[in-house]
Amino acid sequence: MSTTTTLPYRIGEPDIECRYPVIIGADQVIGNAFRWHRDWLVDTSEGEHNLRRPPTGTKGIDMAAAYLAKEYAAGRIKAVPLDQVLAEAPQKLYGPVPLLHPRMPTTPRNIEGAHTAFAGLREHRWRAVVGGFPGSDNPWYLLCELCKWSGVRSWSKHRGRNGNPPSIYRHDGGCIGEEKVRALIPAYQQ
Repeated sequence: MSTTTTLPYRIGEPDIECRYPVIIGADQVIGNAFRWHRDWLVDTSEGEHNLRRPPTGTKGIDMAAAYLAKEYAAGRIKAVPLDQVLAEAPQKLYGPVPLLHPRMPTTPRNIEGAHTAFAGLREHRWRAVVGGFPGSDNPWYLLCELCKWSGVRSWSKHRGRNGNPPSIYRHDGGCIGEEKVRALIPAYQQ
């Protein structure tokens, strides 16, 4: 639980578009905070606002939540019931997703990066659940095909470096164990 000088709030669980609801009281959402290419943005009753990068040493989600609390306390934005926010949130889609996230410009470089990312996900037994490729460092809602865990990750955490496979660590909450991961994914058998 974080507070500003006037209004206590908490940060809820992200939806599949990796947007964190900022909640006041029992269940009133004053906006969603999300990261996009190092900037932090908020989506409120008054639209989207880019807060840019947080100052050094400040977490972006904390900066965004404090901004929302200040705007709400000043009467510039309205709260919405959490149930409404959850009902309007994108739902999990287990099937084909678009190549690029809607925010990603359709450029040759982005298309190439998306093809590389999707090939890497297939090789290491991950699946994009929704949204398309958002860029290497942006949050992406993924499904672990080994244990069915799903949650927010970024492609930069999954791609290997210098010809090596990515880390054997897959996600919080455990997976099926390093030995089983090595046995099921050919890249780890070399």
